Amino acid sequence: MVAAVRVHQHGGPEVLTYEQVDVPPPGQGQVRIKQRACGINFIDTYFRMGMYPPPGGLPFIAGNEGAGDVVGVGAGVTDFKIGDRVAYVSALGGYSEERLMPADRLVRLPPAISYEQAAGMMLKGMTAQYLLRRTFRVEPGMTVLVHAAAGGVGLILCQWAKHLGATVIGTVGSKEKAALAKANGCDHTILYREEDFAARVKEITGGKLCEAVYDGIGKSTFPASLDCIRPLGMFVSYGSSSGQIDAFNINILQTKGSLFATRPTLNNYTATRKDLLATAGDLFDVVASGKVKIPVNQKYALKDAQKAHRELEGRETTGSSILVV
Repeated sequence: MVAAVRVHQHGGPEVLTYEQVDVPPPGQGQVRIKQRACGINFIDTYFRMGMYPPPGGLPFIAGNEGAGDVVGVGAGVTDFKIGDRVAYVSALGGYSEERLMPADRLVRLPPAISYEQAAGMMLKGMTAQYLLRRTFRVEPGMTVLVHAAAGGVGLILCQWAKHLGATVIGTVGSKEKAALAKANGCDHTILYREEDFAARVKEITGGKLCEAVYDGIGKSTFPASLDCIRPLGMFVSYGSSSGQIDAFNINILQTKGSLFATRPTLNNYTATRKDLLATAGDLFDVVASGKVKIPVNQKYALKDAQKAHRELEGRETTGSSILVV
């Protein structure tokens, strides 16, 4: 038996239950991992609340990413052996001392990447990778707007977009978060609680606006985000921390300048093992080079998952948060 955090009914952070669970031996194509750290992400709250239905129903073990060591290998597994350092993004099951994983969804951790870095960046970092390199490919000289620029994905987006040669504008909720975003590559910050961010973007860019907006907030930033995008630019909605964007009249994209809009997910961009390895490899390379750093700013014990969720939803966190196992 190992410790894990399970959800038996949908609801607030109080439904996260710290308990003992059994982890069976690895089956065909599976690997058993002793985890060192587990990532905490907003998507975890969506599954907890029932906004996203858990694939296997209730109860389920929360969490979507982690890093640790291989302690068991099932039949048919040839890519991994006991003792390998590994990391993953998975559907569910991350908040646990040990877990089973399909071997084809694991990636090997390079020596330069720590367990805590990996747990804090697999979902957020690979999300940043596909957003910047595939969904809308950022090139030198472009201007992009990053909402929640001091958040987990936001800080990585700011650093990476700056590394790619873009001018980065970020929205933040406080002066402290503005300072953090600026320290991580953000050229201009906008205090969205005090300022009209669309008007400020127009002012900052001299009316030229942005090639793309990366929005992990959702309801409260739409449709004003569209007013920040120049004609033929792209609105990239990748999260819904303030609630989901309601259905909208697609003609608004025409009136705002023949804009493009997309709602991508990491699962689609890493569906094949080839894409998974390429996405993770690009992330590991840019982090190992020092061009992008992974700020793990909150660490919690596994038993304190409720507290972690309260602080995440209360917008009391910056950068990445992890559970240390």
